[in-house]
Amino acid sequence: MIQTLLTVAAGGALGASFRYLVNITMPRLLGHGFPYATMVVNVLGSFLMGVMVVVLAYKGGTRMAPFLMTGVLGGFTTFSAFSLDAAKLYESGEILTAAGYVIGTVVLGLAALFAGMAFARGFFA
Repeated sequence: MIQTLLTVAAGGALGASFRYLVNITMPRLLGHGFPYATMVVNVLGSFLMGVMVVVLAYKGGTRMAPFLMTGVLGGFTTFSAFSLDAAKLYESGEILTAAGYVIGTVVLGLAALFAGMAFARGFFA
């Protein structure tokens, strides 16, 4: 258990570092008017999660999943895990559940963000 936890932590440090590099590179390349870095991280992370889930399954590398998927990609973006969860629900035939999960996560996530902002502003305003 502790070995896996350390493996995930190491992967998370790498993923967060990669995200930071994207966050400082994208505005320099494309400007500051649009959140390109977040979009790139989310889309690239989702693509890599799709690659990883297939490659690890076919190559018997599921023991690497905590480091690569939870650690590296989780540190890079949690959107990739969200995308994988939605795809699993969809592919298992639970289309309405997948739709509810996607809509619920986005709507509730945005609502929670605004609620958190309002809550914090109550302390600082």
